[in-house]
Amino acid sequence: MVDQTLDLTPILADYTDKRGYPPYDPRLMVRLLIYGYTTGVRSSRAIQRKCVDDVAFRFLAADQAPDFRSIARFRRRHLDALADLFLQSLHLAQKLGMVKMGRVALDGTKLQANASKHKAMSYGRLVDKEERIEAEIAELEAKAAALLADAEATDTAEDERFGPDGKEADLPAELGRREKRLAKLQAARAQIEAEAAEKARRHAEDKERLRQERAGTSDEQAVTGAGNKAAGTARPKPKAQANFTDPDSRIMKNSDGAYIQAYNAQAVVDEQHQVITAADLTTNPSDALNYTAMLDQSAQNTGTHPTQALVDAGYCSETNLEAAKERQLACGTETFMATGRLKHDEPVPPVPRGRIPKDATLKERMARKLRTKSGKAAYARRKAIVEPASRSSVRS
Repeated sequence: MVDQTLDLTPILADYTDKRGYPPYDPRLMVRLLIYGYTTGVRSSRAIQRKCVDDVAFRFLAADQAPDFRSIARFRRRHLDALADLFLQSLHLAQKLGMVKMGRVALDGTKLQANASKHKAMSYGRLVDKEERIEAEIAELEAKAAALLADAEATDTAEDERFGPDGKEADLPAELGRREKRLAKLQAARAQIEAEAAEKARRHAEDKERLRQERAGTSDEQAVTGAGNKAAGTARPKPKAQANFTDPDSRIMKNSDGAYIQAYNAQAVVDEQHQVITAADLTTNPSDALNYTAMLDQSAQNTGTHPTQALVDAGYCSETNLEAAKERQLACGTETFMATGRLKHDEPVPPVPRGRIPKDATLKERMARKLRTKSGKAAYARRKAIVEPASRSSVRS
């Protein structure tokens, strides 16, 4: 596929100047990265070891063993071009008939971040800790100033007390540690405040647009003004958190019910051969915000909308039920969305009979559809389509 099918022009274009030692053939490096990532080997050092120990890697590397630094530099240098290769492989799968876009399934899974949840701190604790460290710094500065003012008259005593290099004890080092700690706290606080302001801005803008839509008017300046006003007065919740090791990750509950520092990974998988047609990584624990975006990305990647979309109860919301109704009218995609989970030993509701009540809500209509014979048959395929792909992504 690398040698004969994929377009490597963006990568090969970077190798025009012949200076220094000849580089490894870009096709060789691409083969190693693609095979490594699809078999769960992501570490550059692990790929280097595999090129010595593993027959498949040795074959793809033409019996060479690129240094891990070369592998890592190649990946960083061609990051955008490599990402495009995965989209090219999706288009190839379509041409081979491996992606039909008849029925797809959408699911989310929590991927643990390379950070400890114990390195996170809530906004309330951040403010309290910041104030205490500022007080400690002020106290240390006062002590340092007093010592330095007295230094002229007590050089000999200070040499004995602080050492011959005249460091004034450990106050400057201690002060430096606290100032670095304070800088981290302030950066985390600024991040939480910025996120709260942006969330308030989006909410206010959406609310103003909805108000104008109901009134039959359109004033984008008023929308912007409402957003700016909300952002200016927004205050984070005391329990809003930021992590010092990985600021982008969030504390989330995984499928086992444990709280971990993680990301929420999303994937749309085609039924035919379980090819992933769309994927994304989000920082919001809720799956509900990703229904429309993921199906839109899948359609953009493949150039077509699926006939059916299967999603679990994590995506069920009034907004998504309304979006599912509009998507079926606009794109022909019929959504089967679980509206809740049965409790342990709870009997399955019977198949509905008769006409749908006129006053039935969208949620009631969706629940009724899933209890029909065709609805149960379609939704029963969800786990078999998407969960093997999600589990393999977590393992790799």
